[in-house]
Amino acid sequence: MEAKKLVVTASPHITSPNTTRTVMIHVCCALVPALIASTLIFGARALLVTGVTVAACVGFEALYCVLLKKPVPVGDFSAVVTGLILAFNLPSTIPLWIAIIGAFVAIVVAKQLFGGLGHNFANPALLGRIVLAVAFAGRMTTYGFPAHTNVDALATATPLAAGVRGLDIFAELFVGAHGGVLGETCAAALLVGGLYLIATHVISPAIPVSYLGTVAVLSLLLGQDVLLQLFSGGLILGAFFMATDYVTSPFTLKGRIVYGVGLGVLTCLIRFYGNMAEGVSFSLLLMNLVVPYINDLTRQKPLGGVKAK
Repeated sequence: MEAKKLVVTASPHITSPNTTRTVMIHVCCALVPALIASTLIFGARALLVTGVTVAACVGFEALYCVLLKKPVPVGDFSAVVTGLILAFNLPSTIPLWIAIIGAFVAIVVAKQLFGGLGHNFANPALLGRIVLAVAFAGRMTTYGFPAHTNVDALATATPLAAGVRGLDIFAELFVGAHGGVLGETCAAALLVGGLYLIATHVISPAIPVSYLGTVAVLSLLLGQDVLLQLFSGGLILGAFFMATDYVTSPFTLKGRIVYGVGLGVLTCLIRFYGNMAEGVSFSLLLMNLVVPYINDLTRQKPLGGVKAK
């Protein structure tokens, strides 16, 4: 009879059938409703922008790895997810060459130069979006409008920037009948995707719930329209699809709650007192930078370990 061997390995000791590829495919599936909604709202141009950013992200990652003679990781679908999220942060009217610059920043600068997947200090799509917003502010705020309005593009404020209130604007925000970037218009489609990620255990609800809850409470206390703050400005896209990025978010439950509350506080401060209607992107970047400290301060004590005096 063969004796059983004791296998000794380093932590973590929790195994899972999920791989990077399966997780990223789940995220792609969760983004499909929003992609369909943006196509119905803005027309074929939405598909074109998305296709270009995805192709550029995959192409830049493959080219970079080939040039540096590294394994090409495009099969893990992480570059595809980056391309999708980057596209959802762009207006349908964006010139395609600007979208390609954003893809370069996201993949080469934010991801590969720091060592590839798992080593980036910030969400790659987020950094790409911020660079484009700073470098091409005019183009990034020239929003496409729903096809049935007969308006192709207009440089104007989003509902959040305009400060519009009431149930009518809420209905427009929920179904996406207004101008804006591809992934912030239809809140209903984003919620469907977010709930799918929670149901499939791809993400924990701790971050989106604490983030959205903090924004709701602070908006109520400060006399702001709660529904307008929640369903505009890319908050739902950020809460479910960007703040929950595995690499740039805390790994402890307590840390995720602290992270979500911090995101909510910063978003409200930027929106209400920073003379900027959009606070999601910059709050995400700032909180990404402090995630290592949150992990360190909220790390569980080892079982049987000596308690700090």
